[in-house]
Amino acid sequence: MERTRLHLLRHGQVEGFQEKRYNGQADVALTEVGREQYRQLQQRLVDCHPAAIYCSDLNRCVWGAELIASDHDLLPVQNSQLRELHIGEWEGKTWQQLRNDHPEEWQARLDDLVNFQVRGGESLQQMAERVRSALQKILQNHPGDEIILVGHGGINRVILLDAIGAPLKQMFHIEQGYGCYNLIDYYTDGIAVVKHLNL
Repeated sequence: MERTRLHLLRHGQVEGFQEKRYNGQADVALTEVGREQYRQLQQRLVDCHPAAIYCSDLNRCVWGAELIASDHDLLPVQNSQLRELHIGEWEGKTWQQLRNDHPEEWQARLDDLVNFQVRGGESLQQMAERVRSALQKILQNHPGDEIILVGHGGINRVILLDAIGAPLKQMFHIEQGYGCYNLIDYYTDGIAVVKHLNL
């Protein structure tokens, strides 16, 4: 049975990591630790034979995708559909700020993580739909191949939850540390198998 293998990475550590915050689609910079995490991923994938490398078009993903692609004579395919959740007016704000300044909206999001939509942003459901569409096209374009995808904590969780058949409301039941590595095999019968998670 034909297998398509997805090496799914999260971008490296970013500036401001010390406080939990919603970076969303803001173009935050990598720290030196974040760049070193990418170098470690590069070494991990040096013997991989990817047909293509895809990434979010935000710099924290592009930097690492270009580094990894340099070992494989490839250019990363940047895709805005692979961006992190657009969190609207909350972008750049810490969780503590939001709890203090918008307690009712904060609680409303906790009560309905999937459908709640911050003003000017998108819901988790909307984000999941665009990510699923992007991933479906990628898999259709590379049957039987290996692919590398450099993404974000949010979009990676959507992909992983779908692979194991779990609902979106369990978004934060899966950890995605900075610079982590996941491996998913997709088979032609529709089965997906998560081989490695958050390494």
